[in-house]
Amino acid sequence: MEKKKSSATSSSGASDSLVNLVWFGAVAYALFLFLFNAYVIRLQAIQEYGPVIHEFDPYFNWRATQYLYENGYKKFFTWFDHKVWYPLGRPVGTTIYPGMQFTAVFLKNYVFGESMTLNDICCYIPAWFGVMATILVGCIAYETSLSVNSGGSLIGVAVDALKGKYTKSNDMTSKSVTKRFFGFESPAVECAVFAMGFMGVVPAHLMRSVGGGYDNESVAVTAMSLTFYLWLRSLRNGEKYNYLFGILAGLAYFYMAAAWGGYIFVLNMIGAHAAFLVLMGRFSTNVYLSYTLFYAVGTVLAIQIPVVGWSPLKSLEQLPACAVFVGYQLLYYCEGMRKKNKWGRKEAWKFRIQVFGVAAVLGTMFIMAVTPKGYFGPISSRVRGLFVPHTKTGNPLVDSVAEHQAASQQAYWQYLHMLCFMAPVGFFLILFRFGDSSCFLFVYAVAAYFFSHKMVRLILLAAPISSSLGGIAVGRIVSWSTSVLLGEGDQPVEKKETKSETKSKSEGKKKKKASSSSDESMAGFKAIHDGFNQASNSYEGKIVKSIAAVVMCVSLYMQATTFSTYAWRISASLSNPSIILKGQTRDGNIIKVDDYREAYWWLRDNTPEDARVMAWWDYGYQITGIANRTTIADGNTWNHEHIALLGKALTGSVEEGYQIARHLADYVLIWGGGGGDDLAKSPHLARIANSVYRDHCPGDVTCRAFGFVDRQGTPSPMMERSFLFNLHSHKLRPGVEADPTKFQEVYRTKYGKVRIFKIIGVSRTSKNWVEENRKCDAGGWFCPGNYPPGLKEILDKKKDFAQLEDFNRGTKDDDYQKEYFENLNNPELAKKRARMNEKHEEEMKAAQKPTETKEKKTLSDEEKIEIYSTWEDTADTTLMWQIVTTNAVDDLKRWLDQDPGAAWLRSADGRGPMWWAFESKNQDIVSTLMMAGVPHTDKDKNGLSPVDLLKE
Repeated sequence: MEKKKSSATSSSGASDSLVNLVWFGAVAYALFLFLFNAYVIRLQAIQEYGPVIHEFDPYFNWRATQYLYENGYKKFFTWFDHKVWYPLGRPVGTTIYPGMQFTAVFLKNYVFGESMTLNDICCYIPAWFGVMATILVGCIAYETSLSVNSGGSLIGVAVDALKGKYTKSNDMTSKSVTKRFFGFESPAVECAVFAMGFMGVVPAHLMRSVGGGYDNESVAVTAMSLTFYLWLRSLRNGEKYNYLFGILAGLAYFYMAAAWGGYIFVLNMIGAHAAFLVLMGRFSTNVYLSYTLFYAVGTVLAIQIPVVGWSPLKSLEQLPACAVFVGYQLLYYCEGMRKKNKWGRKEAWKFRIQVFGVAAVLGTMFIMAVTPKGYFGPISSRVRGLFVPHTKTGNPLVDSVAEHQAASQQAYWQYLHMLCFMAPVGFFLILFRFGDSSCFLFVYAVAAYFFSHKMVRLILLAAPISSSLGGIAVGRIVSWSTSVLLGEGDQPVEKKETKSETKSKSEGKKKKKASSSSDESMAGFKAIHDGFNQASNSYEGKIVKSIAAVVMCVSLYMQATTFSTYAWRISASLSNPSIILKGQTRDGNIIKVDDYREAYWWLRDNTPEDARVMAWWDYGYQITGIANRTTIADGNTWNHEHIALLGKALTGSVEEGYQIARHLADYVLIWGGGGGDDLAKSPHLARIANSVYRDHCPGDVTCRAFGFVDRQGTPSPMMERSFLFNLHSHKLRPGVEADPTKFQEVYRTKYGKVRIFKIIGVSRTSKNWVEENRKCDAGGWFCPGNYPPGLKEILDKKKDFAQLEDFNRGTKDDDYQKEYFENLNNPELAKKRARMNEKHEEEMKAAQKPTETKEKKTLSDEEKIEIYSTWEDTADTTLMWQIVTTNAVDDLKRWLDQDPGAAWLRSADGRGPMWWAFESKNQDIVSTLMMAGVPHTDKDKNGLSPVDLLKE
């Protein structure tokens, strides 16, 4: 009998070893496949276009990297660049997040040496770090799926917290795990592998990590994932010194802070998780030490970065994490006193209230003392934009950026695809696989969805959490399906219960007493779970489970194939560098349009080294990075007033723009060729200009008078008179030609995408004055420039832009902000008003000429009847309702002067301006309409006259 048992045991052991070996091989193959795909999918751009830097911002990053490599870190941090933001300049080293630049130079000096050029390293960094981020997201999924980190439930832990009980680590450990080779756990490994599979190719990550996309985010996502993983690793249950990983998390956070301004999200994310652990009753010595070490080490190192400075202790965006740190110290002190004095729950809470009350009083006194001195920094427009609808930050410069628009459902599907439904499944699963680490995914998911929903660019932040949750969902499904098909884990409950039943009754009673309230709160669910297990382990149940496992695996395979194909297709479009375009000739041949680089090369080779180039700020980085010529502004956008001056020059009249340009530039570079060219962007330019120079669009804060009047691209009168329109359409539109006494076209690219004009009559006096009047500080390197005296008359008209969130400034601009928001809420009304104002001004000018007379428009009775008998909801009826109900009498009169028929409009319910005027009790509107002959006794659809509405 013993021989048979021994033989059976040996056979079972051999079978288990074979299963583990096959499992290990499958995991290894999947890892290789996913990581290989993650790397290759990011190299499409390099394979097709070569090692070319993409977009706009990466060219600044490349130029800064080149300067660091050639001059060293000491000169880098004292680099004041006079080739940008002319004539002011910019201190680059102290206003840049230099982590990526230092990384590239380190790789060049200590890894690749002469075997790889600095340009090539910069082009490959996004792909390398994309793979590393993929691995780290897998580590996050693994850590949060371990049995020691996922044995509780949200409901149970919350009930424990409400009862004032701490859920023990043993009760937070899952029992449904399988040990594999080298101590790895299943399903944690499967969750990690599939999380890597998702992260490797998900478009939300690809959009900032394709080869050539040398942007901060390509490195920052890796740094963020590393920080999150080390933070979670420091919280692992059952280990004595794991809080030391908090130190490593602080070091990773330092690198994150050096790489990208999004470090604020990482800091607040960990702070929010630490606060959430307290709310869930999970505060412990380990949690306290982990967060304290993370925050202390990370903050001390982060403030060494010049661009960060003391902002972690001063900026309102970063102070919440500091508040959590202070709260942790107070809470730890309270816990120490509770244990020392052996207080009960009531005494402990009384002492906590006292301690936190005193802290609140002291904190309030400190805030009241330092706030008037401007200690606290304001919330930036970009961050403020996360809490208000798109284009309503109050800052037209921020509102002009397309990436700041709210994300739509289509955007989520475009960048996350099948993760849109797999991530929610993983989110649901972690609610019942809860632990100190896994609840981080809960907090991260909520925050990432909120912020990405507000700003489409931030879908990037959703890539790691979506991949982690999706990997957890698929990993657990595949692990369960595999165990079912292999017959593993049949009747696990019965085996464990049989063993426990052999224990003495006294031990059972002790165990019952020691159990946490989370077990008690879940007793009903466990009873259902046990019943389900018993049914599923029957013969019929096994068949049903096997069929379900096969169906789910086949379904997942089909979905994964579709997702992979989609990801590769999206990657191809994301890998197309904006600086090189693909086009198709009339005979069907595919060509590469390299107009932009050709224009920059022409500037580099055919203009003096001190030449200054005026162009919209989008192209500033490329001009300095490729042409090495001085620009007026670039994508740093640090000076709102300076960009407004540039906008005023480009969207003002030809003469006004020329008078600004001749003092600041030698050449003007214009993007043309349709699409997103300068003319398409120009309404934003005019709006930004008007935010500082209020005479630019008088009475029209959003400059609706500047733009196209129809879909055919017909310019409004203001646009037609502009400096930009005349250069953009020079000899392309009938009757449009730049003044030859002011401008000379010196270069036009092959396909007409870029045109370069030389400015005639440049002020040499102003140019020399700028060179001779730079004021340096005591250090001798900080030498900002000044505007030449020739611009004084224009600069005297400016009004510094006061952002809503900058409470340290004494000046406010409430009237501007109020009208700005009103116009954005009612763009059609604003546009109509702008057009009416412009026509009114033209008519006033025409009236001043005695030789010209203009008859007032009139309508025949037939025309009035035709309009009055047409009942329909249109844009004009909506606009009329807005004008009448807001009592905009002047707007109504201008409209009726231009179009008398507007007074006779009626909506689908039979009502028109007369009804709305009576209903709003706007007597002036009523009088104006009566003078136009509109009756007030006719009936609407419901048989009510305007007078009847007044009676109501």
